[in-house]
Amino acid sequence: MKIHPTAIVDPKAEFADDVEVQAFTLIGPHVKIGAGTCVGPHCVIEGRTVIGERNRIFSGAQIGILSQDLKHKAGLIGRVVIGNHNMIREHVTISASTMTSYDDDHRITTVGNNCLFMAYSHVAHDCHVGDHVIMANCASLSGHVEVESKAILGGLCGVHQECAVGTLAFVGGMARVVKDVPPYMIVDGNPGRCCGPNSVGLRRNGLDPAARSRVKAMYKIMFRSDLNTTQALHEIEARIEDSDERTTFVEFVRKSIRGIIK
Repeated sequence: MKIHPTAIVDPKAEFADDVEVQAFTLIGPHVKIGAGTCVGPHCVIEGRTVIGERNRIFSGAQIGILSQDLKHKAGLIGRVVIGNHNMIREHVTISASTMTSYDDDHRITTVGNNCLFMAYSHVAHDCHVGDHVIMANCASLSGHVEVESKAILGGLCGVHQECAVGTLAFVGGMARVVKDVPPYMIVDGNPGRCCGPNSVGLRRNGLDPAARSRVKAMYKIMFRSDLNTTQALHEIEARIEDSDERTTFVEFVRKSIRGIIK
């Protein structure tokens, strides 16, 4: 381990042998950090936080910090689990889960693998962020938000509590998201509205022309017809051939609690 002499690290914290902790960083007693991870200067890592391998955490980041939920009971310690190969830039904040009693021990804030959190982005309590997610500068998630893998959130956008952002979706900068963002779609504006398929993102992630054509057809049925959501789902199942794209889109819309952005 390479721990700077000015860092304050609780002796109960558990590190892999090659973890690096830079100057003036504070790490609490319940923290576990995996191999190859580097924690930059002036960071705070608290709570029951588990950080995987080969993550790069830049200066001023605060991870596992006390939930900003007023329902959190004093004295209880929330949880965070972060995967591998994530880039957590300057002053990113990732809150621990909210606990109102010991019965809430199953609650957790999670981050997957290979994500990029740009400066000042925020992941609130009990959020679940998938793999290969990008959150640009100052993008913010409220509590209990789910962001599926390979989604991109533009700078200064805000996502309402308990919303979901689907896989390969793109949320524009400064967008206000108050309902669920369907997979494969672009959402922009205040309030957010669906602007069309994320064609560039789909192509960059290897979806072939047939798959992109299916996504475009689903967009037209759901967003450009006079059908309501239930009718549009039936029409998609009737007209679009069975495929991963169709299954992902239909299942996302069906399980939506807040409803999708239209």
